[in-house]
Amino acid sequence: MKARNQEIKLPFLEQKEISLFIKREDELHPRISGNKYRKLKYNLIEAQKSGYSNLLTFGGAFSNHIAATAYAGKQHGLQTIGVIRGEELLAKWHLNPTLAFAHENGMHFKFISRASYRSKENLELLKVLKGEFGAFYHLPEGGTNALAIKGCEEILSENDKDFDYVSVAVGTGGTISGIINASIQKQTVLGFPALKGDFLKEDICKFAEKENWQLILDYHFGGYAKVNTHLIEFINDFKKNTGIPLDPIYTGKMMYGLLDMVKKGKFKKGTKILAIHTGGLQGILGMNENLKKKNLPLICV
Repeated sequence: MKARNQEIKLPFLEQKEISLFIKREDELHPRISGNKYRKLKYNLIEAQKSGYSNLLTFGGAFSNHIAATAYAGKQHGLQTIGVIRGEELLAKWHLNPTLAFAHENGMHFKFISRASYRSKENLELLKVLKGEFGAFYHLPEGGTNALAIKGCEEILSENDKDFDYVSVAVGTGGTISGIINASIQKQTVLGFPALKGDFLKEDICKFAEKENWQLILDYHFGGYAKVNTHLIEFINDFKKNTGIPLDPIYTGKMMYGLLDMVKKGKFKKGTKILAIHTGGLQGILGMNENLKKKNLPLICV
Protein backbone atom coordinates (compact mmCIF):
# COMPACT_ATOMS: atom_id res chain seq x y z
CA MET A 1 0.00 0.00 0.00
CA LYS A 2 1.34 3.42 -0.97
CA ALA A 3 0.65 6.74 0.72
CA ARG A 4 0.48 9.97 -1.26
CA ASN A 5 3.11 12.67 -1.01
CA GLN A 6 1.53 16.07 -0.34
CA GLU A 7 3.53 19.22 -0.98
CA ILE A 8 3.80 21.72 1.87
CA LYS A 9 3.51 25.26 0.56
CA LEU A 10 4.53 27.94 3.03
CA PRO A 11 6.01 31.37 2.16
CA PHE A 12 9.34 30.87 3.95
CA LEU A 13 9.91 27.52 2.16
CA GLU A 14 9.60 29.32 -1.14
CA GLN A 15 11.93 32.09 0.07
CA LYS A 16 14.53 29.50 1.14
CA GLU A 17 14.01 27.56 -2.11
CA ILE A 18 13.32 24.36 -0.19
CA SER A 19 10.94 21.73 -1.55
CA LEU A 20 9.07 19.92 1.25
CA PHE A 21 6.58 17.07 0.92
CA ILE A 22 4.84 15.03 3.62
CA LYS A 23 4.03 11.36 3.06
CA ARG A 24 0.48 10.87 4.31
CA GLU A 25 0.91 7.54 6.06
CA ASP A 26 -1.83 8.75 8.41
CA GLU A 27 -4.30 8.10 5.58
CA LEU A 28 -3.46 4.40 5.14
CA HIS A 29 -6.29 3.20 7.37
CA PRO A 30 -8.88 5.01 9.52
CA ARG A 31 -7.95 3.00 12.65
CA ILE A 32 -4.53 1.45 12.01
CA SER A 33 -2.75 4.41 10.47
CA GLY A 34 0.83 5.29 9.80
CA ASN A 35 3.71 3.28 11.17
CA LYS A 36 1.40 1.10 13.29
CA TYR A 37 -0.11 -0.32 10.10
CA ARG A 38 3.39 -1.04 8.81
CA LYS A 39 4.64 -2.59 12.04
CA LEU A 40 1.64 -4.85 12.51
CA LYS A 41 1.38 -6.11 8.93
CA TYR A 42 3.91 -8.95 9.00
CA ASN A 43 3.53 -9.64 12.73
CA LEU A 44 -0.16 -10.43 12.24
CA ILE A 45 0.66 -12.74 9.35
CA GLU A 46 3.28 -14.51 11.47
CA ALA A 47 0.98 -14.84 14.49
CA GLN A 48 -1.71 -16.51 12.39
CA LYS A 49 0.74 -18.68 10.46
CA SER A 50 2.21 -19.91 13.77
CA GLY A 51 -1.24 -20.85 15.05
CA TYR A 52 -1.57 -18.32 17.88
CA SER A 53 -5.00 -17.18 18.96
CA ASN A 54 -3.69 -14.65 21.54
CA LEU A 55 -1.53 -11.61 20.88
CA LEU A 56 0.01 -9.80 23.86
CA THR A 57 1.74 -6.44 23.87
CA PHE A 58 2.71 -3.54 26.13
CA GLY A 59 1.86 0.16 26.20
CA GLY A 60 0.92 3.28 28.10
CA ALA A 61 -2.48 4.85 28.66
CA PHE A 62 -2.54 6.80 25.37
CA SER A 63 -0.52 4.38 23.24
CA ASN A 64 -1.17 4.44 19.50
CA HIS A 65 0.23 0.92 19.42
CA ILE A 66 -2.34 -0.35 21.96
CA ALA A 67 -5.25 1.15 20.01
CA ALA A 68 -4.02 -0.13 16.65
CA THR A 69 -3.21 -3.61 17.97
CA ALA A 70 -6.68 -4.00 19.49
CA TYR A 71 -8.41 -3.05 16.24
CA ALA A 72 -6.09 -5.07 13.99
CA GLY A 73 -6.32 -8.11 16.26
CA LYS A 74 -10.10 -8.05 16.09
CA GLN A 75 -10.00 -7.78 12.30
CA HIS A 76 -7.71 -10.82 12.11
CA GLY A 77 -9.59 -12.95 14.64
CA LEU A 78 -6.94 -12.68 17.36
CA GLN A 79 -7.64 -12.11 21.05
CA THR A 80 -5.49 -9.16 22.14
CA ILE A 81 -4.04 -8.59 25.60
CA GLY A 82 -2.64 -5.20 26.59
CA VAL A 83 -0.22 -4.99 29.52
CA ILE A 84 -0.73 -1.38 30.54
CA ARG A 85 1.71 0.80 32.50
CA GLY A 86 0.15 2.12 35.73
CA GLU A 87 -1.98 0.23 38.26
CA GLU A 88 -3.89 3.42 39.04
CA LEU A 89 -5.68 3.06 35.69
CA LEU A 90 -7.49 -0.08 36.79
CA ALA A 91 -10.41 1.87 38.26
CA LYS A 92 -10.65 4.56 35.59
CA TRP A 93 -9.52 3.08 32.27
CA HIS A 94 -13.03 3.61 30.84
CA LEU A 95 -12.47 7.38 31.08
CA ASN A 96 -9.44 7.13 28.81
CA PRO A 97 -10.37 7.38 25.09
CA THR A 98 -7.50 5.15 23.92
CA LEU A 99 -8.16 2.37 26.41
CA ALA A 100 -11.92 2.62 25.94
CA PHE A 101 -11.43 2.18 22.19
CA ALA A 102 -9.12 -0.79 22.72
CA HIS A 103 -11.65 -2.42 25.06
CA GLU A 104 -14.46 -1.86 22.54
CA ASN A 105 -12.38 -3.85 20.10
CA GLY A 106 -11.98 -6.77 22.47
CA MET A 107 -8.64 -6.12 24.16
CA HIS A 108 -8.16 -7.59 27.64
CA PHE A 109 -6.12 -5.44 30.02
CA LYS A 110 -3.47 -6.30 32.58
CA PHE A 111 -2.50 -3.25 34.62
CA ILE A 112 0.91 -3.41 36.27
CA SER A 113 2.98 -1.01 38.35
CA ARG A 114 5.42 1.32 36.69
CA ALA A 115 8.28 -0.49 38.42
CA SER A 116 7.12 -3.85 37.02
CA TYR A 117 6.61 -2.29 33.61
CA ARG A 118 10.29 -1.38 33.43
CA SER A 119 10.94 -5.14 33.38
CA LYS A 120 8.54 -5.71 30.47
CA GLU A 121 11.07 -7.69 28.45
CA ASN A 122 12.11 -9.80 31.42
CA LEU A 123 11.62 -13.51 30.77
CA GLU A 124 10.24 -14.04 34.27
CA LEU A 125 7.45 -11.51 33.68
CA LEU A 126 6.61 -13.08 30.33
CA LYS A 127 6.50 -16.49 32.04
CA VAL A 128 4.01 -15.16 34.61
CA LEU A 129 1.88 -13.67 31.84
CA LYS A 130 1.85 -16.98 29.96
CA GLY A 131 0.67 -18.68 33.14
CA GLU A 132 -2.22 -16.22 33.34
CA PHE A 133 -3.23 -15.94 29.68
CA GLY A 134 -1.85 -19.09 28.07
CA ALA A 135 0.33 -19.15 24.97
CA PHE A 136 0.53 -15.85 23.09
CA TYR A 137 2.34 -14.13 20.26
CA HIS A 138 4.49 -11.49 21.94
CA LEU A 139 4.73 -8.01 20.44
CA PRO A 140 7.15 -5.67 22.27
CA GLU A 141 6.22 -2.16 23.34
CA GLY A 142 5.72 0.02 20.27
CA GLY A 143 5.64 -3.10 18.09
CA THR A 144 9.32 -2.90 17.11
CA ASN A 145 10.93 -6.19 16.05
CA ALA A 146 12.46 -7.60 12.85
CA LEU A 147 9.06 -8.10 11.21
CA ALA A 148 8.04 -4.54 12.08
CA ILE A 149 11.22 -3.26 10.43
CA LYS A 150 10.31 -5.26 7.32
CA GLY A 151 6.93 -3.54 7.24
CA CYS A 152 8.44 -0.09 7.73
CA GLU A 153 10.83 -0.67 4.84
CA GLU A 154 7.74 -0.43 2.62
CA ILE A 155 7.09 3.20 3.61
CA LEU A 156 9.48 4.50 0.94
CA SER A 157 8.77 3.79 -2.73
CA GLU A 158 10.63 4.16 -6.01
CA ASN A 159 9.07 7.61 -6.40
CA ASP A 160 10.87 8.82 -3.26
CA LYS A 161 14.41 8.44 -4.57
CA ASP A 162 14.60 12.06 -5.72
CA PHE A 163 14.51 13.40 -2.16
CA ASP A 164 17.75 14.50 -0.51
CA TYR A 165 16.45 14.10 3.06
CA VAL A 166 13.84 11.88 4.66
CA SER A 167 12.58 13.04 8.05
CA VAL A 168 10.67 10.98 10.63
CA ALA A 169 9.73 11.06 14.30
CA VAL A 170 11.40 8.45 16.50
CA GLY A 171 9.81 6.49 19.36
CA THR A 172 11.32 3.03 19.79
CA GLY A 173 13.50 3.25 16.67
CA GLY A 174 11.68 0.71 14.50
CA THR A 175 10.20 3.04 11.91
CA ILE A 176 13.39 4.97 11.27
CA SER A 177 15.32 1.69 10.97
CA GLY A 178 13.00 0.50 8.21
CA ILE A 179 13.27 3.84 6.43
CA ILE A 180 17.08 3.79 6.67
CA ASN A 181 17.16 0.31 5.13
CA ALA A 182 14.88 1.39 2.29
CA SER A 183 16.68 4.68 1.61
CA ILE A 184 19.37 5.13 -1.01
CA GLN A 185 22.90 6.06 -0.10
CA LYS A 186 22.71 9.67 -1.35
CA GLN A 187 19.82 10.38 1.02
CA THR A 188 20.16 11.44 4.65
CA VAL A 189 17.55 10.18 7.09
CA LEU A 190 16.80 12.60 9.94
CA GLY A 191 15.22 11.21 13.09
CA PHE A 192 13.48 13.44 15.64
CA PRO A 193 13.21 11.53 18.96
CA ALA A 194 10.13 12.08 21.09
CA LEU A 195 12.20 11.07 24.13
CA LYS A 196 14.95 13.06 25.79
CA GLY A 197 18.50 11.80 25.28
CA ASP A 198 20.46 9.95 22.59
CA PHE A 199 20.15 6.39 23.95
CA LEU A 200 18.09 5.33 20.91
CA LYS A 201 21.20 5.22 18.73
CA GLU A 202 22.08 1.78 20.06
CA ASP A 203 18.58 0.41 19.39
CA ILE A 204 18.55 1.78 15.85
CA CYS A 205 21.96 0.29 15.11
CA LYS A 206 20.54 -3.17 15.87
CA PHE A 207 18.26 -2.95 12.83
CA ALA A 208 19.64 -0.22 10.53
CA GLU A 209 21.81 -1.53 7.70
CA LYS A 210 23.23 1.84 6.59
CA GLU A 211 24.96 4.82 8.19
CA ASN A 212 23.24 7.63 6.28
CA TRP A 213 21.22 8.85 9.26
CA GLN A 214 21.38 11.14 12.27
CA LEU A 215 19.23 11.98 15.26
CA ILE A 216 18.16 15.57 15.87
CA LEU A 217 17.93 15.85 19.66
CA ASP A 218 16.74 19.44 20.13
CA TYR A 219 12.97 19.18 19.63
CA HIS A 220 11.58 16.82 22.29
CA PHE A 221 9.99 19.74 24.20
CA GLY A 222 11.14 18.37 27.54
CA GLY A 223 10.57 14.67 26.95
CA TYR A 224 8.00 12.09 25.98
CA ALA A 225 4.41 13.42 25.88
CA LYS A 226 5.58 16.85 27.08
CA VAL A 227 4.00 19.79 25.26
CA ASN A 228 3.71 23.53 25.73
CA THR A 229 1.60 26.36 24.35
CA HIS A 230 4.17 27.09 21.64
CA LEU A 231 3.95 23.54 20.24
CA ILE A 232 0.14 23.51 20.40
CA GLU A 233 -0.04 26.80 18.52
CA PHE A 234 2.34 25.44 15.90
CA ILE A 235 0.23 22.29 15.38
CA ASN A 236 -2.97 24.34 15.08
CA ASP A 237 -1.37 26.86 12.70
CA PHE A 238 0.08 24.06 10.58
CA LYS A 239 -3.36 22.48 10.18
CA LYS A 240 -4.89 25.86 9.37
CA ASN A 241 -2.25 26.64 6.74
CA THR A 242 -1.89 23.19 5.14
CA GLY A 243 -5.01 21.23 6.09
CA ILE A 244 -2.81 18.52 7.62
CA PRO A 245 -3.39 17.44 11.27
CA LEU A 246 -0.35 16.57 13.38
CA ASP A 247 -0.18 14.64 16.63
CA PRO A 248 1.53 16.31 19.64
CA ILE A 249 3.73 13.36 20.67
CA TYR A 250 5.56 12.52 17.45
CA THR A 251 4.80 14.16 14.11
CA GLY A 252 4.04 17.59 15.57
CA LYS A 253 7.49 17.81 17.16
CA MET A 254 9.19 16.41 14.07
CA MET A 255 7.56 18.97 11.77
CA TYR A 256 8.26 21.81 14.22
CA GLY A 257 11.91 20.82 14.33
CA LEU A 258 12.24 20.34 10.60
CA LEU A 259 10.70 23.72 9.75
CA ASP A 260 12.81 25.40 12.43
CA MET A 261 15.92 23.92 10.81
CA VAL A 262 14.80 25.31 7.45
CA LYS A 263 14.30 28.77 8.96
CA LYS A 264 17.78 28.60 10.49
CA GLY A 265 19.34 27.81 7.11
CA LYS A 266 20.37 24.23 7.87
CA PHE A 267 19.55 23.13 4.31
CA LYS A 268 21.04 24.52 1.11
CA LYS A 269 18.88 26.00 -1.65
CA GLY A 270 17.25 23.44 -3.92
CA THR A 271 17.07 20.75 -1.23
CA LYS A 272 14.16 18.30 -1.50
CA ILE A 273 12.84 16.95 1.81
CA LEU A 274 10.28 14.22 2.45
CA ALA A 275 8.71 14.15 5.92
CA ILE A 276 6.88 10.99 7.04
CA HIS A 277 3.51 11.42 8.76
CA THR A 278 3.42 8.44 11.13
CA GLY A 279 -0.23 8.85 12.16
CA GLY A 280 -1.00 8.79 15.87
CA LEU A 281 -3.91 11.20 15.59
CA GLN A 282 -6.07 9.11 17.94
CA GLY A 283 -3.94 10.38 20.82
CA ILE A 284 -5.16 13.97 20.39
CA LEU A 285 -8.39 13.34 22.32
CA GLY A 286 -6.49 12.09 25.35
CA MET A 287 -3.96 14.90 25.15
CA ASN A 288 -6.76 17.47 25.02
CA GLU A 289 -8.22 16.04 28.24
CA ASN A 290 -4.87 16.68 29.94
CA LEU A 291 -4.59 20.14 28.39
CA LYS A 292 -8.03 21.08 29.76
CA LYS A 293 -6.88 20.20 33.28
CA LYS A 294 -3.86 22.49 32.85
CA ASN A 295 -5.92 25.32 31.33
CA LEU A 296 -3.81 25.18 28.18
CA PRO A 297 -5.16 25.70 24.63
CA LEU A 298 -6.54 22.62 22.90
CA ILE A 299 -5.34 20.93 19.73
CA CYS A 300 -7.77 21.28 16.83
CA VAL A 301 -9.33 17.99 15.73
